[in-house]
Amino acid sequence: MDRRTKIPAAAVMVFALFLGAPFVLFAQTPHYDLLLKGGHVIDPANHIDEVRDIAVFQGKIAAVEKNIPAELAGKVVDVSKLYVTPGLIDIHYHVGHGGAPLDWFTPESRAHALPLGIPADLALQSGVTTIVDAGTAGAETFLMEKEEVIDRARVRVLAFPNIVANGMGGGLEQSLDEMDVKLCAATIKKYPDLIVGVKTAHYWTKETWDAGHAPWGAVDRAIECGTLANVPVMFDFWPRAERTYEDLILKKMRPGDIHTHVFAQQFPIILPDGKINPAMAQARARGVIFDVGHGSGSFWFRNAVTADKQGFIPDSFSTDLHAGNYTVVSMNNVMSKFLAMGVPLDDVIRRSTVNPASEIHRPDLGTLSVGKDADIAVLELLKGRFGYIDCGVAKMEGNVRLSARMTVRAGRISYDPSGLSMVDWEKARPQYFTVPDRGESLPARADDYPRD
Repeated sequence: MDRRTKIPAAAVMVFALFLGAPFVLFAQTPHYDLLLKGGHVIDPANHIDEVRDIAVFQGKIAAVEKNIPAELAGKVVDVSKLYVTPGLIDIHYHVGHGGAPLDWFTPESRAHALPLGIPADLALQSGVTTIVDAGTAGAETFLMEKEEVIDRARVRVLAFPNIVANGMGGGLEQSLDEMDVKLCAATIKKYPDLIVGVKTAHYWTKETWDAGHAPWGAVDRAIECGTLANVPVMFDFWPRAERTYEDLILKKMRPGDIHTHVFAQQFPIILPDGKINPAMAQARARGVIFDVGHGSGSFWFRNAVTADKQGFIPDSFSTDLHAGNYTVVSMNNVMSKFLAMGVPLDDVIRRSTVNPASEIHRPDLGTLSVGKDADIAVLELLKGRFGYIDCGVAKMEGNVRLSARMTVRAGRISYDPSGLSMVDWEKARPQYFTVPDRGESLPARADDYPRD
């Protein structure tokens, strides 16, 4: 091409830019890989709560604007009448074997506990794009968890390693000798992109105290590790006369530390007179963070509903999903319970996105900011009559339910059971109707958009 042809082309491009249409020249080539069109976007990190379109390019958020032209995208998904949010973050989840021996089911095994971990990618079914393993593995077992789960999962997996080096389920959680502070801190520092804190749990809940088991033994060691590694501690705690709940949240925990299972049966959240324990507000003023950590034994309506009516809502919502409850609890289920209690939708989204991202010091997550990973949840708010249960086998009825319709993880459509992003089979391209004659033949697919 000579100079005479270059000058007019440049002039046309300048004119197009002047008109605010920088892609006019390339209308035949999509500028975005994916466009979610017409959804109600709730992005608390960016103070967005209105109908907007979201464009994705090469796995990143490319634009969050009103009325992005459909012809600019290779794949357009109509998400009107749905809510579009940052990918949800579940900071209490269990993956891998932890300390449970591989032969846990045999008579000769050192410990006989069923491994707590469930498949990490089950979280994608709730619009969750980031999970944090909450202490399943410790310093001695973290590498196995990394190689077995973290490195292979589609969902993003981070971790709070257990102060117990062997982790959970190995029969060693009551041994202070297993709580090696220096080893724990060194492991955290070795994997700063994966490890976000340290966890303590299940320590000496009922046995008589003795010389080898001080009341605050596990708590003190976890805090020491957190201080050395400069990370928060997540506490799973059982109060006793010698170590009260008030002392934990008002004296032991540091600003930024996280108390999970906040609405479990054992905590004096609600006083005998029906009022919320003033220690909760005092602890929050100190910077203590309260997390749901629902699980199979840590959520009671008698605490949650009463606290909610008095204005106390946990800072973050999480599931504590593990092998004992994954068929009952999900992130959407936990969020729906708070919606049914009357917590506004935007607040529920906040406590499932930007809040947990802040708690684990990952401001790059829980947001739809341009340039960040395209982690997106498409949610439907259903109205009707629904029943919800707690861990005390009590029921609460509600008139709302939140359901995930589609999950996008780093630009890939990772969950879409109703086919929001798919074409009607009768209108699919010819390739869909071909019968492959060999294993290496083109798959009979309606489109080539990356999916998991």
